[in-house]
Amino acid sequence: MLSQRLKEYISACFTGIWLQSHEHPDALREIAQLCRDEKWALATWDVDKGLSVAGANGQAATAASATDPVAAIKSVNSLATPKGSALLVLPNFHRFMSSTEVIQALAHQVQSGKNNRTFVVILSPIVQIPAELDKLFTVIEHDLPGRKQLEIIAGGIATEKEEMPKGEDLQRLLDAASGLTRYEAEGAFSLSLVRNAKPQPETVWELKSQMLKKSGLLSLHRGTEKFADLGGLVLKQANVSRNLAS
Repeated sequence: MLSQRLKEYISACFTGIWLQSHEHPDALREIAQLCRDEKWALATWDVDKGLSVAGANGQAATAASATDPVAAIKSVNSLATPKGSALLVLPNFHRFMSSTEVIQALAHQVQSGKNNRTFVVILSPIVQIPAELDKLFTVIEHDLPGRKQLEIIAGGIATEKEEMPKGEDLQRLLDAASGLTRYEAEGAFSLSLVRNAKPQPETVWELKSQMLKKSGLLSLHRGTEKFADLGGLVLKQANVSRNLAS
């Protein structure tokens, strides 16, 4: 679980954390809940919204003037307290890593963060750490949803009676959705519901194939063999080998 791993790294005072995630809203929700539970200060910054600092009432107070990435990095120090921790989350900040000023500011902040327990969390879909920062950042992966989470997502889409598949049909649907993000799974289940009046694996496989085509490197092949069939193939191959040997 993301929040548990992040709590461990924060407790161990890893002041530079690179969080690889394709689902920023979900990651931010987990981080915000963790900060509320642990009573940690939290700020987020992106180039569109500027700096947002979570207030005491749980609402976000936005500082519209803080639109400079270097100023945003330094702003986490204003959140430091003698006994608590302060987190600055920077979504898609890998886009600023070509700037010498940004790299230097990050290096200074991560190193000084151990003195006042301030933490920089870069939220990015890719791991692209400059050589100057390589030894200062540790990488955490935000896991894709497991079967139980995918089932919950499907249940949130298929809310009417008889819409939610059961038994083997449900397992086939979860097999098809494995490897999708929460956002992708919601879209696939919703489209299948529109087409078929219930989530079905065929539509999920179709969308998964389209997603892979975006890379231009992969194509999706749906095998029909079951594990038992593979065992039979191995057994037949072994028999053939014995016959040839004799």
